[in-house]
Amino acid sequence: MTGTAASPLASSARYDNALSVADVRRVIFASSLGTVFEWYDFYLYGSLAAIISKQFFSLVNPTAAFIFALLAFAAGFAVRPFGALVFGRLGDLVGRKYTFLVTILIMGMSTFIVGVLPSYARIGIAAPVILILLRLLQGLALGGEYGGAATYVAEHAPDGKRGAYTSWIQTTATLGLFLSLLVILGCRLWLGTEKFEAWGWRIPFLVSLVLLGVSVWIRLKLNESPLFQAMKAEGKSSKAPLRESFAHWPNAKYVLIALFGLTAGQAVVWYTGQFYTLFFLTQTLKVDPQTANLLIAASLLLATPFFLVFGALSDRIGRKPIIMAGLLLAAVTYFPIFRAITHYANPALAAAQERAPVTVTADKSTCSVQFNPVGTSKFTSPCDVAKAALVKRGVPYSNSGFVNAVDAGNPNPASGPTREAGITVGTTLIRSYDATAPDAKKQGAAFDKSLDGALKTAGYPAKAAPEQINKPMVTLLLWILVIYVTMVYGPIAAMLVELFPTRIRYTSMSLPYHIGNGWFGGFLPPIAFAIVAATGSIYSGLWYPIVVAVITLVIGLLFVHETKDVDIGHETLGR
Repeated sequence: MTGTAASPLASSARYDNALSVADVRRVIFASSLGTVFEWYDFYLYGSLAAIISKQFFSLVNPTAAFIFALLAFAAGFAVRPFGALVFGRLGDLVGRKYTFLVTILIMGMSTFIVGVLPSYARIGIAAPVILILLRLLQGLALGGEYGGAATYVAEHAPDGKRGAYTSWIQTTATLGLFLSLLVILGCRLWLGTEKFEAWGWRIPFLVSLVLLGVSVWIRLKLNESPLFQAMKAEGKSSKAPLRESFAHWPNAKYVLIALFGLTAGQAVVWYTGQFYTLFFLTQTLKVDPQTANLLIAASLLLATPFFLVFGALSDRIGRKPIIMAGLLLAAVTYFPIFRAITHYANPALAAAQERAPVTVTADKSTCSVQFNPVGTSKFTSPCDVAKAALVKRGVPYSNSGFVNAVDAGNPNPASGPTREAGITVGTTLIRSYDATAPDAKKQGAAFDKSLDGALKTAGYPAKAAPEQINKPMVTLLLWILVIYVTMVYGPIAAMLVELFPTRIRYTSMSLPYHIGNGWFGGFLPPIAFAIVAATGSIYSGLWYPIVVAVITLVIGLLFVHETKDVDIGHETLGR
């Protein structure tokens, strides 16, 4: 598999290039449309995480329920690498076409069942257990889908146009997310918020059955990849694709380089730009979900053509410089962009933070990490009570030692600094309390009243005022974040295909892609929100994607070689 000598598969490359433009376009359309529907199925859950947390995780408090819902969403990502192994192997042994027929059937049926699954209120703990099992099936299916579609299109594409042709596959994840947001928005407008959150949220899941039928019908009309057909005819297919991919060092080395030098950073940029922003708008900035969906949808619609732009550009200047530039821009600008989003989406919150910052003042040794997705821990210390109150109200805060302040919870404050835990809002201190004290209920009522009064006086809003949202500026900032996504994602399918030989291509490219996107990317929302809950800063969660992007940038610059001129008909590793 190493070196530059051509195998008989070189003849298949000439056959591939002989395909008519109409044939290749049909391949691209059929592969892309089916993949759009599959991403639609997958992202419905993420788009409706806030509602699903209430429907299936109502046993725990709202904050824990939302984080738990995100973890259930991430469970689908966790198993994607295993799906890559199972279906990647099948794709290299049996064929690309039949493998992604199986994956789309599993995905579509799992999504439909979510639409009819009873809630926790009806069947108890069985509801979240079944939901998680369905998410695992979806993750397994998606683990086999992307590699199959990308490989299938690339093996039909003529030399010099793989970036342009495979970039259509790269649009499918964004279009699937866009389609899910569009269907959700339509159902919200049709039913109204109350009915939609009660039962109407199920409709987008049920619609997937129709999309499944269309996808299967389209894919049944496809022929097998000509490169794969030629390889099978010549008896050159792999008998053990897993062993050849991961136990043979020359190929395993490129799997590791693809993971840490390409897909890990690409994944965190993708999920920050297209998913974390939605959660940031709705959960942190308290923007109305309908408005947030419209803003995200607008940015996706305006930015999606740039997947094709950067895919085609990578055929001319190379894949690597575009991907590395996207990683660098994201790492450098995330903090200022998200601060600007706060300023334009919830100006009252931004102004209140500037005018009267909120600080938890306590002995840090008494504070716990405010992250309890299963609801088993009890946060009862004065510090924990203070932090939980702020998290519940969606108020950002910083952590500090004891400070001098006017004590709103004590009419006769001491002249020196207080030594009791509390919350300072500007210059006003609200003393916290021990939730295990005999009169904790009475103290709690007084604490809540004082805190709400101090926050109201300081101008902290309960939610973002619709009339104050600068929608054009928010859309522009969201568009910039999605442009970064198009830079790192548009060329990457072609690059992954070009890194590995035909006989083990499906298996080899699928694993690093799905570890990167399933683990580094899929776990981004719960990790970021856990960091925010621990620190109190609404921007601290951005450190996770920034650090991963920088690591990938460094490894990519040092070890990833340009692949745009590789002949994928040769049994060589892209250099």
